[in-house]
Amino acid sequence: MSQKISLIDDDRNILTSVSMALEAEGYEVKTYNDGEEGLKGIAAATPDLVVLDIKMPRMDGMEVLSRLREKSGVPVIFLTSKDDEVDEVIGLRMGADDYITKPFSQRLLIERIRALLRRESLKKQDGASVANDDKKNKIVRGQLVLDDSRHECSWGGRFVDLTVTEYLLLKSLVQRPGHVKNRDQLIDMAYGENIYVDDRTIDSHIKRIRKKFRVVDSDFSQIETLYGVGYKYKEE
Repeated sequence: MSQKISLIDDDRNILTSVSMALEAEGYEVKTYNDGEEGLKGIAAATPDLVVLDIKMPRMDGMEVLSRLREKSGVPVIFLTSKDDEVDEVIGLRMGADDYITKPFSQRLLIERIRALLRRESLKKQDGASVANDDKKNKIVRGQLVLDDSRHECSWGGRFVDLTVTEYLLLKSLVQRPGHVKNRDQLIDMAYGENIYVDDRTIDSHIKRIRKKFRVVDSDFSQIETLYGVGYKYKEE
């Protein structure tokens, strides 16, 4: 059975092009051109994932997410404009799972959707075979555990709620502790090759990753900045 995606955006060009791309990948897509209509559609038929624009008339994405989270934990990817960093942070705190900045690559969006749907699917699975597979997919560095099959992270046994993008950036650093990754390498890891992302976007991501870890451990300092070069994860 194909997985269902609700796409909510007031830009009809995005609704048309993105829905066509997702349908070509085998997804069943429902489109809505404002938040109020989208919320009603989601209530009538719960999707597996929601792609949601922040800036919309009648009811914006923040309001849609707030109402959605009162009743549902369905994964949500925010679509944001380049200058919406404050909205991104608020949205993630409210329960969005990831965000993508406009203009965006459809390939990038599809990869984010796949990663989130896979994570949700694995959360629902039980049994010893899954537990054994999980062990093979875990990266352990001291107090840090990355569960690659679920895109989940913990520090000292406490869950750290990273977006898919943040998880991929951290994983890139953690795979080779002590080795410096420049911003271009981190962009390729998180966004894919041949996609332009401003260097400051990576800096913002790293800043948020650090903040999230310091919520569970105020002394967290494993991610080091090498000014003018890039970032590295400290060796144990």
